[in-house]
Amino acid sequence: MTLPIKDRVAIAGLGSTPFSRDAGRAAGAMVLDACVGAVRDAGLTASDIDGLCGSNVVPARYVQGALGIPECTWHANLTIPFQHQIIESMNAIHAGMCSTVLAYHGVYRASGTSRAASADPFRARYGAGPNVLFQTPDTFEGAVGHSPWARRYLDKYGVGREVFGKVAINNRSNAVLNERAAMRQPLTMEDYLSARLVREPLTLYDMDLPVDGADAFIITSAERARDLPHRPVLIHAAALGQNDRPFSAQMLDVDCTGQQIAIRQLWRHSDVRLGDVDVFFPYDGFSIITVRWFETAGYCDDGEANAFFDAHWETSTDRILIDGRVAVNTHGGSMSEGATQGSGHFREAAAQLRGEAGVRQVPNAKHALVTPGGFFFNAGAVMLRTE
Repeated sequence: MTLPIKDRVAIAGLGSTPFSRDAGRAAGAMVLDACVGAVRDAGLTASDIDGLCGSNVVPARYVQGALGIPECTWHANLTIPFQHQIIESMNAIHAGMCSTVLAYHGVYRASGTSRAASADPFRARYGAGPNVLFQTPDTFEGAVGHSPWARRYLDKYGVGREVFGKVAINNRSNAVLNERAAMRQPLTMEDYLSARLVREPLTLYDMDLPVDGADAFIITSAERARDLPHRPVLIHAAALGQNDRPFSAQMLDVDCTGQQIAIRQLWRHSDVRLGDVDVFFPYDGFSIITVRWFETAGYCDDGEANAFFDAHWETSTDRILIDGRVAVNTHGGSMSEGATQGSGHFREAAAQLRGEAGVRQVPNAKHALVTPGGFFFNAGAVMLRTE
């Protein structure tokens, strides 16, 4: 299927802060640091920005006022994961609503999440109780919502928790090389299997890590991006997926989710195929989500992720390396770099395609598949490429 927007919009600038368990700074300050970095990285000034697209942490008007952006012809503050900001910015530029978007996301362990439980920081974010990010008919979409489906997966396909452990170990092994990451200590399977259960079968290492930090991006037309300092990262194709059962309590099974819709739509639109992908960024809010993204994307059949990981495990680095060349979540993902709700996945994908990932660089990376979001209501798939 031909799309008029294909390869017409690009990521042209990147900005980021380090991610830590407690930065000791306000969310707005971290967002502004990342935004200034992205604008400068693209070789632009505040007057070149006419679109703003943020998350629900820091309002667009705050960013505009603080940076002194004179005029804004389009702005939005969207929910997470961060594919929504990427896709809506792309659409706004292509529609002519604006020419250059500053898209950003900040994460902050505010009161009511893990900052309020210093003695047990994971429990407040992921355990049962009043501290939840969203109130839905499900009541909970965190560990309470994902743990039954993780158990369902293990029982349905007859595999052990090691399949989830391999996701956690891969991400940690990559995070060791990422100076921005919050968690950089190596992780073994013994560490994983002996970790405290938060909600069976999920442990501390099966879920993303609440952190403080921010990412920002300059998104503009591919034509304009070619005149800016860095290699344009083209948004080749993008898709979202949601079915008529968008709550954990309503799901029919792990193979009937928004993931299937998003990836099916992506492959309809993309000229890039799975075999062309050089680096893969599956979302890892929970390890079960990552396992399913491998299967849904087409790397293996349903229930075969554990065998696939074993067949593509690089023992010298303790990580997944598909066919000896395709690295996975090279920044450490949400589990080890920190819970950026997808912005870190896009930032690392763009850095890889620009050839600027340092010691984590995948040689000659030209295509990156980013699959943010989970099961219930926020699955997405985006193919990025270079020219």
